[in-house]
Amino acid sequence: MKKIGISTEYITLGQLLKLGDCIATGGEAKMFLQEKKVLVNGEPDNRRGRKLVPGDTVEVEGCGTFTVTVRKA
Repeated sequence: MKKIGISTEYITLGQLLKLGDCIATGGEAKMFLQEKKVLVNGEPDNRRGRKLVPGDTVEVEGCGTFTVTVRKA
């Protein structure tokens, strides 16, 4: 499980995919989410704007599992 640290209140699913190296650019998120199975906290989700907060877990088909954490300053 990979940790994605954020210093803001939330991060979008599209941003997480980019930070997690699942996609190269944010523009690829829409197509990626249509083609791959993504689970947010165990529930299917394909909204690139889905807000993720620390504690959320995202499973991405072919890319791995990520946990959103608070980045320490």
